[in-house]
Amino acid sequence: MIRILLADDHEMVRIGVAAYLQAQPDMDVVAEASNGQEAVSLALEHKPDVILMDMVMPILTGAEATAEIVKAWPEARIMMVTSFIDDDKVYAALEAGAVSYLLKTSKASHIAEAIRKTYIGQAVLEPEVTTKMMQRMRSPQHALHDSLTEREMEILLFMAKGLSNQEIADQAYITLKTAKTHVSNILSKLDVQDRTQAVIYAYEHQLISRS
Repeated sequence: MIRILLADDHEMVRIGVAAYLQAQPDMDVVAEASNGQEAVSLALEHKPDVILMDMVMPILTGAEATAEIVKAWPEARIMMVTSFIDDDKVYAALEAGAVSYLLKTSKASHIAEAIRKTYIGQAVLEPEVTTKMMQRMRSPQHALHDSLTEREMEILLFMAKGLSNQEIADQAYITLKTAKTHVSNILSKLDVQDRTQAVIYAYEHQLISRS
């Protein structure tokens, strides 16, 4: 039996997907999360075989939740099921540790089969995602800031405004711990030692306007 955690902020989506998966003879939905923070908590509590993760959710995005889960539990098998195929979201999800990436427009039977493949460690990617990854591999070397997620770019803007970690947490509606994690990840990705260097980098690469 494949034990599944379903994370999506839309209740009707969870109800519909859970009902379909429960009808499969080899699947069992053991928990449901309505936001990214719940997804992290329930994933570490239940240790499901496969996690179906929405990309856009409150508190933590799917990519952020994936990163936290994988950091605490590297064996996690996470499958993004989302409506978005934007470059930044695709790369953020895969770089965070997602194994598979499917669109919500996929047939239910296709999603079920993808769960089975993800369960045994096989990556399942939408054709559009595969194309994007191939194009990225063939493109010239990317700048350090290309690895920043949309949320990390937002945090970098707050850093440029001189906000403290607590002020960033308040502005972004996240916990202080999550804000600190974002700042630490930004420093690491930009290969800088402190917040000042990160802000200087942002201005030099025109990531932030001086106006």
